Amino acid sequence: MQHSELILEISKAANAHLNIDGVLEALSRGLCPEVGFDSLSVLVYKGDRLHLHAMHVRAHPRRPDENFHAYVNRIRALHGLPQHENPLVGMPREWSALSLLSQPGQYYLCEDLQASHRFKHEEVMMSFGIRAYIMFPLVKSGSVIGGIVMHNHQPRPKCEGEIRVLQDACDIISIAVANALAYEEIASLKEQLQNENRLLQDEIDHRWMFEEIVGSSVPLRRVLDSLARVAPTDSTVLITGETGTGKELIARAIPRRSPRASRAMVSVNCASLAPELVASEMFGHEKGAFTGALQRRIGRFESAHRGTIFLDEVGEISPEIQAGLLRVLQERSFERVGGTQTIETDARVIAATNRDLEEEVNCGRFRRDLYYRLNVFPVHAPPLRERIEDIPILADYFVGRFARRLGKRIDRISKDSLDALMHYSWPGNIRELQNVLERAVILSSGDTLQLHTLDGIFAPRTVAVPAGLPSPAIPLPAPHAAGNGNGNGTSGATTSEMNAADPRASENGRSERERVIEALRRCRGRVSGPRGAARLLGVPPSTLESRIRALGIDKYQFRYAS
Repeated sequence: MQHSELILEISKAANAHLNIDGVLEALSRGLCPEVGFDSLSVLVYKGDRLHLHAMHVRAHPRRPDENFHAYVNRIRALHGLPQHENPLVGMPREWSALSLLSQPGQYYLCEDLQASHRFKHEEVMMSFGIRAYIMFPLVKSGSVIGGIVMHNHQPRPKCEGEIRVLQDACDIISIAVANALAYEEIASLKEQLQNENRLLQDEIDHRWMFEEIVGSSVPLRRVLDSLARVAPTDSTVLITGETGTGKELIARAIPRRSPRASRAMVSVNCASLAPELVASEMFGHEKGAFTGALQRRIGRFESAHRGTIFLDEVGEISPEIQAGLLRVLQERSFERVGGTQTIETDARVIAATNRDLEEEVNCGRFRRDLYYRLNVFPVHAPPLRERIEDIPILADYFVGRFARRLGKRIDRISKDSLDALMHYSWPGNIRELQNVLERAVILSSGDTLQLHTLDGIFAPRTVAVPAGLPSPAIPLPAPHAAGNGNGNGTSGATTSEMNAADPRASENGRSERERVIEALRRCRGRVSGPRGAARLLGVPPSTLESRIRALGIDKYQFRYAS
């Protein structure tokens, strides 16, 4: 075949395929009649390292359903080499002869590796039975993007005619390989975009527990202040708090105020995934990685590249997945399940848990190093019992929302109903409040919301007092009986009730201010909760908060008092 006809055939064959494997197979068929070689490989620069990107062995072509990593390991096995977890790990550029090539038309020829070799990469070639090779640079827009190598299992004397053919074909081969690499990148970006769109659609279709952070209490303002400070950064955030306190809502507020606001926030509920699927869900998997893996799947970390990933219930993940997550946080890289290609990710991590991770670490159920990586910027979602003053605002918000959804008109919440809400301890926090109000709206028949239809939900409660604290002098008032005796509800105990709550006050002649200060000191500034001053004094937390403000007491001064 004449030289020009050969170049034309090579051009047709190379440009007939979009994927790199098809290009190499076509080049093998077109070149081998004129230029003898046993295998072809393509090396590609990724940063300052050189990676094996594609390979074609004429005697052992790649099988239709075989991924590239498995193919390389099969060729290794044919030469008696052990299986390698990552056979495609990159090498420094100085290990290869490609470091000498910088212009189109240049080449490097080694006629017999056993007689002489000068590069470390050549030792790897010899382990595959290669005795000679010729290498050409792949040049795109004046820059070397990699190289193409033709190998022989026998010594290869220099042949000027073959080298001229390869030099003339190399420009065509460079374009074909560059196009194939670009196609792979486009296909990968398309898959990532489709996956991101699916996740965004899931967010749109998802029915949020509530749409906005509602409230103005001091604990909530502290949380919002923390969010305003950490949101513009890329720091990892760990959100802690009881079930139903709105940890996911807090998590979603962070990327909205960050430079990543235009990118998707990818959520992973670690507790809802089967243990054997967590790794695949987080890191993705290659085709054939396990039974049922019929195609490659991009994981959540890969989908969250340049965006945010939210790991809900992170305390539930297994020790094996904890190790993989630690690597992502440390190195910003991972491998898909069944794959060996290292994938880099620039995903900001936000995690949430209702577990005490410090206790989990002490018990050996959670890695200490992972805990420190996650706990860069902790945010605590306060329970609803510490946000009593937010209940009227939350109740109004939820009732209005549910009424609109159900097509009802509810103008107000009765005073005794609101008082019942204020006196309940809310073990289920905001989620429980939401459910109670939704049921009340469903059962409501007038324009005023009444909770008396929910019999049994707000029964009088006897509160357990922690060891070391005296029992309250009076029990917490039951919400149904929170009225003042004339049919109207009352929002809290009076000062006289506080005096009655502590008989020692009259005995010792202490003022109300002194008794409140003493209670706050003993409870380290905590007002509500089982170890709060309100329990100690036997009054509702909202009442005590009002008296603290009226008496001008700074409760925070006792928070760290010895």
